[in-house]
Amino acid sequence: MKSVKLYEMKKVEIVVTGEDLDFVLDLLDRAGVTGYTIIHNLSGKGSHGFHEGHLLFNEEDTLVMVISVMPENLVEAVLEGITPFLNKHSGVVFVSSVMVSRVGKFGDLQTSDKKEQ
Repeated sequence: MKSVKLYEMKKVEIVVTGEDLDFVLDLLDRAGVTGYTIIHNLSGKGSHGFHEGHLLFNEEDTLVMVISVMPENLVEAVLEGITPFLNKHSGVVFVSSVMVSRVGKFGDLQTSDKKEQ
């Protein structure tokens, strides 16, 4: 059996209010991020108390999470853009290391492993 080649990437998860979603998506696009997943109507508890998902007719007051996997070289641009925003708005960012098998789906890796794609 042939082993699967895995590549290290970064997963960035951004949680903001629905009214701030367009800012986050624009930031990711400007940073060169090639894709993302959006999860609407999050519920949870944080420093601002409990947030309830599924508010009728009010997507702007709910929480959303944008999840993206990207090469490490793009993370800095995303963090530089989101940090001043989060200093004035509610939200949080998580960055973690992940391994992916189809590295070409996540943009330009810019490493020597790129030749193996």
